[in-house]
Amino acid sequence: MNSDTILTVENLGVKFDSQKVLKDLTFFVRRGDVLAIIGPTGSGKSVLLRALLGLVPSSGTVTWIQHLKINYIPQRFVIDKDLPLSVDEFLRFKEKSRDRIIASLKAVGFADEHHILRKRIGLLSGGQLQRVLIAWSIIDKPDVLLFDEPTSGIDIGGEESIYNLLKRLKDEQDMTILLVSHDLNIVYKYANNVICLNRSMIC
Repeated sequence: MNSDTILTVENLGVKFDSQKVLKDLTFFVRRGDVLAIIGPTGSGKSVLLRALLGLVPSSGTVTWIQHLKINYIPQRFVIDKDLPLSVDEFLRFKEKSRDRIIASLKAVGFADEHHILRKRIGLLSGGQLQRVLIAWSIIDKPDVLLFDEPTSGIDIGGEESIYNLLKRLKDEQDMTILLVSHDLNIVYKYANNVICLNRSMIC
């Protein structure tokens, strides 16, 4: 560890009822890292992200440095199709500046951002919704992004643009990114550190 360390995890464990989901995880994350978390289904990857945010009961310690702005996008974000909320209204919950809203939508690849702003959020396709969520996550320029399968529901061409966007955010803003991914090619191309997880840390 060094002065750039922003997250320290020691002996982290998570147990639901009597089942151990995670045990004895110890690692650290430096500012500007892109940390990929890989492993088979049921290995605890999503639970790890939630534990890092204090969203599930855990043992051990999770220590973030103070005054970090952290945003998180879960793997599944289900919205009722009848929800009377436009994309514009959804994004304005977080950011009032129209210029920053437009810029975030352009950054995630919406060519006609004015059209997407008018659409009801419950009527977006899976790929469109994921892009809107990523726009939401970057609109206030966080220090740390936690993504659980950030390209879930997006076509292969869209996947590449999303990961290129994340790389640009890291390079331009010294942003730290923790992401769950099943794609080893993506991990090899974009991550500088990897946790191999199967309830405990394999590597």
